[in-house]
Amino acid sequence: MFITFEGIDFSGKSTQCDLLEKYLRGLGREVVRIREPGGTAISEKIRALLLDKENRGMTGLTEFLLYSASRAQLVNEVIKPALAEGKTVLCDRYADSSTAYQGFARNIGIEEVEKINRLATGGLVADLTVYVDITVEEAIRRLAAQNKTGDRIENEGREFFERVRRGYLHIATTNKDRFKVVNGMDDINNIQEKIRAIVKEKFGI
Repeated sequence: MFITFEGIDFSGKSTQCDLLEKYLRGLGREVVRIREPGGTAISEKIRALLLDKENRGMTGLTEFLLYSASRAQLVNEVIKPALAEGKTVLCDRYADSSTAYQGFARNIGIEEVEKINRLATGGLVADLTVYVDITVEEAIRRLAAQNKTGDRIENEGREFFERVRRGYLHIATTNKDRFKVVNGMDDINNIQEKIRAIVKEKFGI
């Protein structure tokens, strides 16, 4: 069982992924919880490059290829072996992030991004993707509430994240069986209950 979580920055997807991990472990499931970019020694080094605010000159294409390299390492080193052993894999971001962030927001092009996504993942697609949807205004409010500066991606600004959100909503309309949208503006516990209901309906657990 391979479940991914998606959302614009500060959507609360990581919190929901953590809560689902706790729930599934309580059911006796062996869970591997990972994040993108990262999850392996090599991928974490790539993550540091991607998020470093000093790397403002990074082009959209370079950014995308670095994410893809990190993803390829994670898939082959962690995700595929875990699935082969019958474990449940929960991933905080996956290929849909590149489609939304680089394909839509960076204007690299959806077809081009999805071709590289297939190459980087070896064609491995999540069984279920949960998209936690919030407005860009709410994301900005949550960043300000943290009273700290964001990383290179988090500081891209309103227009960028509006494009990212439109990208995610486009993915949702074209992948309805896999891609499930939940309202991230709701109470945290209510969101989790909805996610558990989706998981139960999808997998019968």
